[in-house]
Amino acid sequence: MASEDADVPEQLEDVQGDRRWMDLHEKFVKDAKNKEPDVVFIGDSLIERLRQSLVWSELFEPLHCVNFGLGGDTTRHVLWRLQNGEIDVMKPKVVVVLVGTNNHQHTAESVAKGIHAIATLIRSKQPTAHLIVLAIPPRGKNENRLRTKISTINRLVSELIPSMENAEFLDTTANFVQSDGTIERSDMFDFLHFTNKGYRKLYKPVAERLRELIVVED
Repeated sequence: MASEDADVPEQLEDVQGDRRWMDLHEKFVKDAKNKEPDVVFIGDSLIERLRQSLVWSELFEPLHCVNFGLGGDTTRHVLWRLQNGEIDVMKPKVVVVLVGTNNHQHTAESVAKGIHAIATLIRSKQPTAHLIVLAIPPRGKNENRLRTKISTINRLVSELIPSMENAEFLDTTANFVQSDGTIERSDMFDFLHFTNKGYRKLYKPVAERLRELIVVED
């Protein structure tokens, strides 16, 4: 797959034959019609697994949030889902996006373009909602080339998003890499996905920002 394609929508190929991804997408479209969330979370497994954490029930359920995360998604898959109804029939106050860690076949510059394309699409479909684009967290026990790539993506996105109306880039990842360059399993059990402790560190600042925005708009 060409590196320049991270900003092109793509439906996930059902190589397993269980239709799981499409069934979940269709559930999200139905939820968009039947629920009235104040906040929508959209992204990959780092969003999806948040729904099973204590942090979700404690910090986000009270804020009337829905979770449209799908494990393994790239920017291309999120773009396709957004183009096909997931946020069309709702009026959220805030949309939160975290995606990009799975774009292994794309350059940092291309992934940043993909995230910017997602932000642009959300702005067009939900012009009154506030958009928060989260920084991609570091990954791997020790320093590695993916961390370097992720740092570049975050820098590029941090330059693109603030120029958009009613949008912000929020980096909550500063406290995961230790002084020796390692990540602790108490934060990321597999050095990618978060424990409850890790989710609290990553998302408590997000919850605080959401409460500010929702109070302002009420």
